[in-house]
Amino acid sequence: MSDHVAPDFEELPGDPPPTPVVHYAEQALLGALLLAPERLKTIGLLEPRHFANAAHSALFAAMRTLSPPAPEAHRASPVWPNQLLAAAQHRAKALTAAYLHTLISVCPTDAHAPAYAQIVRSGHARRVLRRHADLLAQAARAPGPDPAEAVLTRSDELAAFLNELVTAFPSHAGSMPRAPESPTPTFEASAEAEDDERMLLATATAHPGELLQMRWLHEGDFTNPLHAALFSSLTALVRRGAPVDPITLVWEAQQRGLLRDRPGPAQILDLLAHPAGAAVHWGQRVLQGALLRQAIAVASRIAALSADEATSVHQLAIGSRRSLSALSAVRGRWHQATSTLPGTPPPRRPAVLQLPPVTRPAARASPGTRTPARPRR
Repeated sequence: MSDHVAPDFEELPGDPPPTPVVHYAEQALLGALLLAPERLKTIGLLEPRHFANAAHSALFAAMRTLSPPAPEAHRASPVWPNQLLAAAQHRAKALTAAYLHTLISVCPTDAHAPAYAQIVRSGHARRVLRRHADLLAQAARAPGPDPAEAVLTRSDELAAFLNELVTAFPSHAGSMPRAPESPTPTFEASAEAEDDERMLLATATAHPGELLQMRWLHEGDFTNPLHAALFSSLTALVRRGAPVDPITLVWEAQQRGLLRDRPGPAQILDLLAHPAGAAVHWGQRVLQGALLRQAIAVASRIAALSADEATSVHQLAIGSRRSLSALSAVRGRWHQATSTLPGTPPPRRPAVLQLPPVTRPAARASPGTRTPARPRR
């Protein structure tokens, strides 16, 4: 039997994850404010919701509510900790006097309270950004009557928060550019997405003129590589002004080398044999799917960035903005696809029915009243 003992710093299977640095910063900040309540004026804008620990949040809320004692009274007796404990225990029942002593003991120096507060703000910003990313991914995955609109709303909220971060956490001289690798999520093509793509190809082949209105749809919006290759061939035929039908499309795809290791001509002709509806409608559905997938990819990249503790909040905001720009590009094409097409006349207003002028009947003469005789000519 081996007598080897793992060192303390080695993580063993099943061990809980290490406590984040932000937790110790919260403790150090609260300890500093217990030692020197006048430091509350030096820590800048900080709110109880910025704390990750519920007991810490309750204690800081009490600090912001109660008035600190005079310096002489504070040095003479523990009136300040006692007042805080009584006020905070209404929200945090487990908070004890012993824990307040622990907070004081782990604070290196109360003079560094502003630095501890900035770390607390940074931890809160990272958590909120992760929450925005989760909401964006949830909107893209959740079924609803208008998933694209829900995604765009969450995207706007995320962009506004990133603007706040860039202002609140500017770069400094020691911050180095950092772009950690983030995983690219893989998507399994759903049966609904594949059906939309097949219907688009069949309908656009039958009515190729509609493709001229669909420059907002790109080959990369397709989930099936074969469908993307056929769409590329179809758009090439239309832009050249060449004849378009299922035979010419399959020939074009073959000439472009897009049918190697793919289904044979018979299967492709069968795929194109059942057009229905309008190609623009199916194109919009394909583009909406691409928008939702891009939103999930952006959320995944931002979540990976926020999980990297070595990335500063400023770097995190810049990297998240860069990721969000990929969604903005698809968003611009989505607006083109769903807006009124150029040259399309605006809807007519209902015609106003023109009634003839009302002719009032001549007033009747009352009984006993003589009607004046008409003058003779």
